[in-house]
Amino acid sequence: MLLLGYDIGSSSVKASLIRVEDSRTVASASSPSEEAPILSLRPGWAEQNPNDWWEYLKEATLKLKPSLESDKVAAIGISYQMHGLVCVGRDLRPLRNAIIWCDSRAVPYGQKAFAEIGADRCLKHNLNSPGNFTAAKLAWVKENEPELYRQIYKILLPGDYIATRMSGEATSTVSGLSEGILWDFRQNCVSTEILDALGLDPAMIARTVPCFGESLHLGSAAAQELGLEAGIPICYRAGDQPNNAFSLNVLRPGEIAATAGTSGVVYGVSGKIACDPLSRVNSFAHVNHSPEDPRIGILLCINGSGILNAWTRRNVAPEGLTYAEMNAQAAKVPVGCEGLSILPFGNGAERMLGNLAPGCSIHGLDFNRHSRAHIYRAVQEGIAFSFRYGMDIMSEMGMKASDIHAGAANLFLSSVFRKTLSSVTGTVINLYDTDGAAGAARGAGVGCGIYRNTDEAFEGLGIIGSQTPEDRKLYEAAYQNWKEHLM
Repeated sequence: MLLLGYDIGSSSVKASLIRVEDSRTVASASSPSEEAPILSLRPGWAEQNPNDWWEYLKEATLKLKPSLESDKVAAIGISYQMHGLVCVGRDLRPLRNAIIWCDSRAVPYGQKAFAEIGADRCLKHNLNSPGNFTAAKLAWVKENEPELYRQIYKILLPGDYIATRMSGEATSTVSGLSEGILWDFRQNCVSTEILDALGLDPAMIARTVPCFGESLHLGSAAAQELGLEAGIPICYRAGDQPNNAFSLNVLRPGEIAATAGTSGVVYGVSGKIACDPLSRVNSFAHVNHSPEDPRIGILLCINGSGILNAWTRRNVAPEGLTYAEMNAQAAKVPVGCEGLSILPFGNGAERMLGNLAPGCSIHGLDFNRHSRAHIYRAVQEGIAFSFRYGMDIMSEMGMKASDIHAGAANLFLSSVFRKTLSSVTGTVINLYDTDGAAGAARGAGVGCGIYRNTDEAFEGLGIIGSQTPEDRKLYEAAYQNWKEHLM
């Protein structure tokens, strides 16, 4: 018996098959082979065609065919890029391109609603400013595309659209609505205040279903397109960061998941309704949230993370030098890089810095002492130090971590980065071999009751490496030197 998971990203759609008997991945695939296009008609805009996601999903499913026996797929799970807006008509087909997560056109609409509602009340009820999230994007559509707005039947997040395409029913989740800043945590319902402040029609909000549960089934038309059996239950749905945390078995208060790809994310789980009064980090309903037993995902996003490491390889390192070779050279440089510090904030405004965009900067460079290797290490230390800075904000909210769960990928493949992050935060880093699609498949197993609980779902997920803190005083001194340049 198999579980099928999909991860709908902005660069590709990934699919994974998990074997129920031992909870291990038996096959994975992705599409397209090159990064999916993002349409930017104007500066700050970012759109994708939702129909393309469906075509990529079909192609990824086809690639799984050698390992896929359709009558043995027990359930389907979906992970997806967060904060997007898909507008569908009564035929449940898109009326326009999706406005995706990295599109910034809606900022003024969110700011206006935040001021109208009042910061204290908005943060108390919604845990975030409407900012540039889904609700604000819909307000932009209403003002700038009024004829299209009148045709909207329902608004959906990217994962909601895929579930709709599969089942023929338009639904969303509390976790999903919270990431769009459309959920009132105090009233436990769709936020009428946000809708009123933005002038939005509440009828456009889809029916809510649980993140876990047999609420939808694969329809015959979609089943035929995918080469699967009709009737397979769709039992799990979550945004990429909550799902990444779930994929790493991060479900209990105090647990933290981290990623360090192009951007860096630290995602911790709190057992109370909590928000940052300065909105430097975001709070959303985690996959296992309920009003009776709150589970709030506190999300720190650092735009300038692995993108700096990639920029350094392209522009500083000799041509052909691999990341592994850069890491090896960086490991020969002492902690603190002999006074060299790099601030990694060169990828737009940083929310944890109050939406400032200070840019990337180098401090303490000595032409007679520092080499390329020093730069390689200072880059990784600077990224790790930015994680520490954000985690201190999370600590102010009561989110204190003793360990970090991370996938064995990207910067976490570097011993320099792992040692620096572990030592400067005082946490143990545990590495796992998993991804978002595999996590979605396991979520489907929980949702359909194949697994009795999440512990059983993760029996096949073992720690493949760990990092414990080393000389904390040495790393702390380097961090304080780095922090002086930030302040």
